[in-house]
Amino acid sequence: MSIEITCAFATQLATPDHIAVAEQLGYTRAWCYDSPALYPDVWVQLCRAAEKTSTIGLGPGVLIPSLRHPMTTAAAIATLVDAAGEQRVQIGVGTGFTGRFTLGQKPLKWSYVQHYVEVVQALLRGDVAEWEGAKIGMIHPEVCAPNRPIKVKWVIGAAGPKGMEVARQLGAGLYIAGSPPSPNGGRQILLHFGTVLDEGESPNNQRVIDAAGHGAAVFFHFFAENGLGIEKMPGGAQWLAAYADVPTDVKHLAIHDLHLIGVNERDKPLITGELIQSMGGCYSAARLREMLAEWEAAGFSAIGYQPAGPNIPRELEAFITAAKRSAEHTS
Repeated sequence: MSIEITCAFATQLATPDHIAVAEQLGYTRAWCYDSPALYPDVWVQLCRAAEKTSTIGLGPGVLIPSLRHPMTTAAAIATLVDAAGEQRVQIGVGTGFTGRFTLGQKPLKWSYVQHYVEVVQALLRGDVAEWEGAKIGMIHPEVCAPNRPIKVKWVIGAAGPKGMEVARQLGAGLYIAGSPPSPNGGRQILLHFGTVLDEGESPNNQRVIDAAGHGAAVFFHFFAENGLGIEKMPGGAQWLAAYADVPTDVKHLAIHDLHLIGVNERDKPLITGELIQSMGGCYSAARLREMLAEWEAAGFSAIGYQPAGPNIPRELEAFITAAKRSAEHTS
């Protein structure tokens, strides 16, 4: 098995320490979510992680362009490159899920995302680019940023053909959640939520719900916010009823409470061990080994595993231990 094992984090204050643990365990890369209504600043946490580590790759997964001027992002990338080194840094960009919905906004158009990335890439090359009708360029001296060009790799957070086409045009990899890989091939990272069960452990154990319930809850959030017919989902009607008393103008704040961190109070009655298991969110070590082989056969080149719950180091260790056994089994 050659699939790469990376990790992803719903960025927390302790995330730099968790990334240090991930490096020790053998994860090759760590991605940090960018959603400022929920999480601490992604760039600060990535730079803190760079100071605590020496080899693990680092990057935002994924940035939301509307949150920052392209120059702000270019300067942030330069700062992380100075802290971690060019080879360790990769940048993920997307149209926005919680990063937009928690601000009461819809995801961005792909044309905007593509143009934004092109401008940031131009700035990092040392070119003069245009944004909002003005010429801009990185005029940082050596004491303020690494010399240009600054060369980093990119991935695009896509769930459909438009985003995958943007990735192709940009020569970027793909960061995919809940969708099949692109037939175009290339670097494709599958974002995954779940927990490895202890021997004989029931899916209804509270530890399992704490560690993997976030992955089940996010399906309700995604279907509801994107108008995908949540009422047709198992438990969809009950989920809608749980939020029926929330005023429309603040409903997005209630829906995304604890998004990918845990299970909020309104979601909690629906998030059972059986539901998590039916969604592939808890499994034995042996079943995980089968899943890794299936993902690799489907065309994914890497897994971005996002742990949750009160013991994230345990989740990181259990997942990669099973993954390494899979590699030993197939070598």
